Amino acid sequence: MTTQMSGGQAAIEALKAEETSHVFGLIGSATMEMFDALYDAKDIAFIGVHDERTGTHMADGFARASGKAGVVLAGQNGPGATNLVTGLSQAKAAFSPVVSIAGMLAQGHIYRDAFQEVDQQSLFTPVTKKTWTVPSADRVPELFREAFRTALSPRQGPVQLNLPRDVLSAQAEVPPFQEPKGYRNMSVPAGHPESIAHAAKMLAGATQPVIIAGGGIKNTRGHEESIELAETLNCPIVTSPGHGDAIPFGHPLNAGQMGPRGNAVASRLVKEADVILALGTRLGFNATFYTYDNINRDAAIIQIELEPTAIGRFFPVDLGIWADAPTAARQLTDALKGLQNRAKADAWTKAFQSERAAFLAQRDTDAIETNPTQPSGLFKALRGVLPRDAAITMDAGTLCLQATDALNYWTPGSLFTPLDFGLVGFSMACGMGVKCAQPDRPVVSLMGDGGFGMTVSELSTAVDHNINTVTVVMNNQCWGAEKAYQRDFFNGRYIGADVSSPRFDELAALYGAKGYRADTLADVAPAIEAALACGKPAVVDVAVDPNALYSFRRDSFKHRGG
Repeated sequence: MTTQMSGGQAAIEALKAEETSHVFGLIGSATMEMFDALYDAKDIAFIGVHDERTGTHMADGFARASGKAGVVLAGQNGPGATNLVTGLSQAKAAFSPVVSIAGMLAQGHIYRDAFQEVDQQSLFTPVTKKTWTVPSADRVPELFREAFRTALSPRQGPVQLNLPRDVLSAQAEVPPFQEPKGYRNMSVPAGHPESIAHAAKMLAGATQPVIIAGGGIKNTRGHEESIELAETLNCPIVTSPGHGDAIPFGHPLNAGQMGPRGNAVASRLVKEADVILALGTRLGFNATFYTYDNINRDAAIIQIELEPTAIGRFFPVDLGIWADAPTAARQLTDALKGLQNRAKADAWTKAFQSERAAFLAQRDTDAIETNPTQPSGLFKALRGVLPRDAAITMDAGTLCLQATDALNYWTPGSLFTPLDFGLVGFSMACGMGVKCAQPDRPVVSLMGDGGFGMTVSELSTAVDHNINTVTVVMNNQCWGAEKAYQRDFFNGRYIGADVSSPRFDELAALYGAKGYRADTLADVAPAIEAALACGKPAVVDVAVDPNALYSFRRDSFKHRGG
């Protein structure tokens, strides 16, 4: 039996059928039929934001934390839609299943230079997994199903639905809405038995094996399968950058993040290993910079990936296995039971564990605990005060990049970064989405003062909807990464590098949030403890030495002879 309803009503019914709990967005006249229907959808929380970009970051954080699709709704076509582009580009780089919906001008006005006209189909195609423009009201349910299925299918990613005004207002006979299990894939591929046997033989014969756990482990919460495999082999696990939470920090085989932005111990393991098991990782830019400077050229590489085009894409592999990473890890564990004669491999691991313990001790010893606050001292203070179950979100910029492997991620699924897209202005909004997905979990967002200034208006969103995250603003009064490059490679010819801001703790109070100030390192821990306990959205403004600058991508300026 069909039911007559408008395209806007059908869109909300489609969201309900997908068990959508939150919609992040900004109202606009182009989608009023949807908002009117959303008014009656009491089981969907609408989080009204101040900017469509930050709304997309919230949907991104919600998706990553919940494992479900995050939904963002840009109510206005034209500028409302174009504001989504940065957030969707970020979500695409992170393989985050965001379902983005935007109003669009009526189809009869297309190609007439109409008010707020932009070619949204062309605009979103490069920055999404797929983009649709819905042609008629009766096809709204069909294309919503297609959008959710596409977003959530491996490799996951953002999708875009453009809904013309006339489609939303038109009436249509709509059939009953289907449950997602009726049109979703419910299984993932296992590794071919012969390939698993071959990989097991290679690993069993290794004397210096290492596992690199990437997004295919983190995003699937496959830490238990990875740990069991590592314990069977008694070999170290390193994590790819931005996925330092793929394995619990406290596990004795966890070496932390590897590569140019990782720690020296994990990075050395990958440079010296004789067999590398790349488990759910592309071995991409942030892990390797695409050079053998960061991975042993002579190592035998086994790469297990759910995305077949990622296998061997950047480095030739000795064995490529198309499979779900946790599933393949379980298969390898079964194939490797009863390993013997592992003296050399065990010695490799024992030496690593000794080096890792020394590194962690030295990290605390070397922290500069003077004033003005230095990054290493700040990170030590954060390690001491952050709850073990905290979700931690980060921005781009040198302070956040340094923090990525300087903090301890005790719980899998606790680190949310924009690393592959390098986005400034992401962290607080992402943290708000994470908090909506996991309301009982403490959420702490790290940002520089520049990035926080981009998104500070969302403090009112946090206050209005009781989204009680803690944002730590590492305030060094500059765009630190760029200023470091100008200092190191352009003779200190600074332009556009300095940032002036009001006191962010006082600004937070004006928004109705709680604000705390840490002028000295000794102020940091008590301020964060108070912020976590205050029961309101909170901002901790930490004064960081503006001269503590570090050039992360020195290779970017090799052409200058530096």
